[in-house]
Amino acid sequence: MKTHATATALAIVPWFILRVEAFSVPRHNIRSPTYTQLASTTTPASTDILQSTNNNVASSSKRTLGSQELLMLPRQYRPKLDKGEDAFPSMSHVSVTLLSATPSIEALSQAIDMAMDTHPLLRCHVEGDGEPDERIDLFQMVRKGEPNPCTFVAPNEKTFSSKDVLRVVDVDGTDSDALAKSWQNNFSTDIDDGSWYKIANTGPLWRLTLHRLKNGEPCALVFASNHAISDQGSVNMLMDQMIADIASIEENGTISNKASSQEMPMAMEDSVLGIENRWSDVQTEGITPSTLKYVADKAAEGFRNPVILPDSEKTGDSTLSAITTIMGQSAGGESEASSERKTVLQFRKLSKETTAALLEACRTNGVTITNALTAAAALTSSDFIDGGDAKAEKKRNYKVLQSLDMRRFGAQLDKCETVACMAGSNDLMLGPIPDRSGEAVRANPESSENQKLFWALSREGRMQTNKFIQSDGPVHAVRVFDFAMTISDMNNLVDLTARSKDSQGRAYSAGISNNGVYERQAAVKREDTSERGNIQIKHGKYEVLDVFYGTPHSRSGCLYSVSTITVDGSMELTFNPASPIVSEETNAKYADAFVELLEKVVASSSASSSGNFLSNLNISEGSLSLIAAACGAVGVAIHAGAWSEFFTNLSVMKDSVADPKDFWDAFNFWIFFAVGHPLLQPILWISDVLHSSPGPMVLDLVPASFLMANILFIGLTAFSKEFRNALNVAALSAFLTYVGAGLDGQAGLGDFNLQLNDSYQGQVVKGCPAYEDVRQPSMDGFDLDKYQGKWYEQKFHDWTQFKEVYDTTLDIKLTPDRQGWIDDFGVKGPAPDSAKLSWDKSPVANGAHYFLFGRVDSNDPPGILREKGFGVEFPNYIVDVKKDPTTGEYTEAIQFQCLERGGVRVFEGINFMSRNPVMTDEELTAMHQRAKAAGMYPYGAAPEQMHTVARRGVDEPKIDNNWQQMWHAIGFDRLLELLTESIEDGGR
Repeated sequence: MKTHATATALAIVPWFILRVEAFSVPRHNIRSPTYTQLASTTTPASTDILQSTNNNVASSSKRTLGSQELLMLPRQYRPKLDKGEDAFPSMSHVSVTLLSATPSIEALSQAIDMAMDTHPLLRCHVEGDGEPDERIDLFQMVRKGEPNPCTFVAPNEKTFSSKDVLRVVDVDGTDSDALAKSWQNNFSTDIDDGSWYKIANTGPLWRLTLHRLKNGEPCALVFASNHAISDQGSVNMLMDQMIADIASIEENGTISNKASSQEMPMAMEDSVLGIENRWSDVQTEGITPSTLKYVADKAAEGFRNPVILPDSEKTGDSTLSAITTIMGQSAGGESEASSERKTVLQFRKLSKETTAALLEACRTNGVTITNALTAAAALTSSDFIDGGDAKAEKKRNYKVLQSLDMRRFGAQLDKCETVACMAGSNDLMLGPIPDRSGEAVRANPESSENQKLFWALSREGRMQTNKFIQSDGPVHAVRVFDFAMTISDMNNLVDLTARSKDSQGRAYSAGISNNGVYERQAAVKREDTSERGNIQIKHGKYEVLDVFYGTPHSRSGCLYSVSTITVDGSMELTFNPASPIVSEETNAKYADAFVELLEKVVASSSASSSGNFLSNLNISEGSLSLIAAACGAVGVAIHAGAWSEFFTNLSVMKDSVADPKDFWDAFNFWIFFAVGHPLLQPILWISDVLHSSPGPMVLDLVPASFLMANILFIGLTAFSKEFRNALNVAALSAFLTYVGAGLDGQAGLGDFNLQLNDSYQGQVVKGCPAYEDVRQPSMDGFDLDKYQGKWYEQKFHDWTQFKEVYDTTLDIKLTPDRQGWIDDFGVKGPAPDSAKLSWDKSPVANGAHYFLFGRVDSNDPPGILREKGFGVEFPNYIVDVKKDPTTGEYTEAIQFQCLERGGVRVFEGINFMSRNPVMTDEELTAMHQRAKAAGMYPYGAAPEQMHTVARRGVDEPKIDNNWQQMWHAIGFDRLLELLTESIEDGGR
């Protein structure tokens, strides 16, 4: 979100500080911010959140407003009100969400009610007038004390409902054009609606307008609020919550997973500076030399004389204007037209292809999309700044406001779990830039000079942003503004600037607010979900088509303003400057020029980047990808029969399973391991390449030749689209070929026999056998206690295991209540034969553990354990045990797991286990014979179908080399221990 009013105020602060140094502001008279949960008659006592003990009085969440919120509310200025002048208008925040379908009023109302229950600021009002005890300077600007601070009060009882905020507009028309006209008119009205302050003491401070067509599809939801309670990030979360709730209500009759109720959000100052660290808490203790340097740098910006108005408008000296303002006068006198300024709007979209190309071009040039947008804003502004009177060789500096989400800086206490405003910004100074530079770039985007100009400006924006962040600029900016707002009437300074003839409320050449990718932002926390998911584009039948948003620049702010968000791969842009400074016609031309500039720059960037050395080798475009695809097609064709059989079985399973969840759980279980095995192969290959590379060693760990080869490969991948595409096609082809081999039984029957209902000796074996069909007489009188303890796995037929590991052990124990069991599964890897050069360099060469969990069902016969993992549960049959003739202890065991859905066998696992690390060939042959007698050969127990687990000698020492020492030094072994402990504790 843009916080241009704050930025406007900050531009005055350095000059204002020079004045207030002479005034003493007693510390004890400045009210500290408080966070309380109390009855409305209770006096704030601490910064803790307390619960009222008076059960006869409805409790409320209550907090004093932060400085940023006071600017937006806004806190009023009594001397002007006493003269009969108009109150300062509020700053509004407007966002529109276009949906593919129209919700019922009943469902929408219920969703709104739930949102108000969830988010305190949606049901709040403001108490207190924020007036000081007195103003102690000649110009009536410096404040002393604050006995009645402006305070958010959010009753916990239902004081508001959807009836207080929901408006419905039935659009006169049936097409998208009519809908767009309707919501855009609404957007235009609400963005300049500064009347929120009039109802601040009663609330609510927001509303939602539904625009619906007669045919019901699509619709628009226009959110409008006092900017003090919301920013775009939190509104995205709110809208996603309501859309999801609407879908749930219409599908299930209720909200199936309600949002968790949130506490009153902290002020932005507390999130950045930390609790009890505002100016009113620490005063000069929070001021450091770095803070003073920040103030000095802000003051110095004015000496670069950035352009803030087109040449057709009169502009005064910025330094003189600031001094005039802090003396209580509007620079250049008051403009009668200031109250007539209004926002003009244009809405645009970048295609998914252009948005993706822009991202790729930014990555290639080492900048972010926001950096590119600030460059585009400066260049496009240069096309219009001369007011239509072109001036040859004229160059100017451009001050660009770049919005920031302040949750990311300083103490970072707010996690965007509820609706609140955490908006901030930093200033970029770009230039000098020749007039009409954007026009020149659009006319000849392929020019190396024009390309260099655009990306140089982008990198300059990146550099200034990084410097701002690395020097704790966000913290200094918040502290300085909090200081100024606490001891002075900054709202009056902003008002004087807004009325100024010299500046006409402009403090910036342009402004960019980039809210990022919609669906990458965190969704609201839900009661039945331990972790927050991400915002979704689609909930049920409701798909988010577009999102546009903005805040007003009509009073003060930027000359040109752009707000962007990327939704479903497409960047959506709102252009919202102030008229008549920027006319409707000029804004439309600016919007078109801005979008055209981005389109042409990225198109030419893609074209120029394709001129890499591959083209110099006379390799035709697309040929590498075609070759890779052809090889992949051959690989898939070889296993076509297996793929056909697989999809046939999958279709049977899907049709035969009553609950779709059962089908998807089983299929996802299959997918997880079907993907895991092929992904492991290149890792092992690269590892062996690493340790076979020649040349000197870097840090006695990595060959220099390997590092150089990686740099070349990364460079080739980054700069050659042709190579990158071919690599992707080849990787996909290899993956499909490897999985196809698993379906065909050609990639290792022991650990990668993936086929559903696979065959044995030409006969298809369907489903899973009953326990009685495989249970052997040795299981008579089975004692589960004797089965506990450590087992050494000797052989397996099991695609949840990997042939590349060795020294596998299973340590089985019952839970104290004997209703569950835990299997501590120990492995080492990779095995020496799997990675001959790198096996001893692995971080798990000395072992790792993971845990399997299950339950003991009293309804099952002895010998069946229920195993659970990866979303499915299946029986683990203990088919056969061999007993010590003297002690009766179990010395060998055969396990058989089988998962069936809809008559289709998805998974079978067979394990030969012994209490001894090593077994003779005769002993293993005997186990195979017992498995054959149990009828398990058709399921994978034949010798050719099982993998033999590799083992090092039991007396071999622990592996110790430079790599193992490195893993230990960085704490990897301890991390594995902690992970093991946490998994084991979670299983209990």
